[in-house]
Amino acid sequence: MTSGTFSLDGGSWEVDNNVWIVGTDTECVLIDAPHDAVPIIAAIGDRQLRAILLTHAHDDHVRVVPDILEACHGAQVALHPADRMLWDLTHPGLAPTRDLHDGDIVSVGDVDLHVIHTPGHSPGACCFHAPELGVVFSGDTLFAGGPGATGRSYSDFDTIIASIRDRLFELPDHTVVHTGHGESTTIGAERPHLDEWIARGH
Repeated sequence: MTSGTFSLDGGSWEVDNNVWIVGTDTECVLIDAPHDAVPIIAAIGDRQLRAILLTHAHDDHVRVVPDILEACHGAQVALHPADRMLWDLTHPGLAPTRDLHDGDIVSVGDVDLHVIHTPGHSPGACCFHAPELGVVFSGDTLFAGGPGATGRSYSDFDTIIASIRDRLFELPDHTVVHTGHGESTTIGAERPHLDEWIARGH
C-alpha cells in the first residue's frame, strides 16, 4: 500500500492505494503504480519487471510509472486506449507502450492474467483475472461493499453496474477480488448486493 492524493476536476483527496505484484522469483508484473516508487521498487527486488499493467489512468494509479521505468529497464506500460486522455493529464510527454484490450492475456511465470474491459469508473478501466490463482485484480471497478465511484469526469454509474454484472459477476463465487483501495473481498460475497447498489445509485 502507498499513500498520496487523487486529483481530478479541480479537487484533490487523500487516498491509500493497494499495489499488487504477480510473478515468480525471477520475473513479475506490477498492477498499478501509485504515489511512491521506493517501496514498490524494493518489493520488485532483483526480479525482471515484465510490465506495468494499469487498471485505469487516474493519477493515483499511474503517478510513479516514470520512476519505476527508470529503475526497472525494459518493462512495458500497458493501458486501455480509452483512458489515454486521463493518462495524458499526468504524463503528457510519455506514451504507454502497449494497448490493453478485452480478452488479452498477459503471462508471467505460469500465471495468465486475462484482461477484462470494465468501463464505468473510467472509459478504459480494466480488471485482470488470474484463474490459476483464483483472483481478480479489480482496480477501482469493484470494492468490498460496492462499485467504484462514478461522480467524476469520464465516469458513469449505469456503465460500471453493467461491467460488474455482466463481466465480473460471471466469475466463480470463490474468486478473490483484490481491489485498488481497501480490503479484498470475493465475487460470491458481493454478488447478492447488486440490487442494493442499483437502488442507492452509488
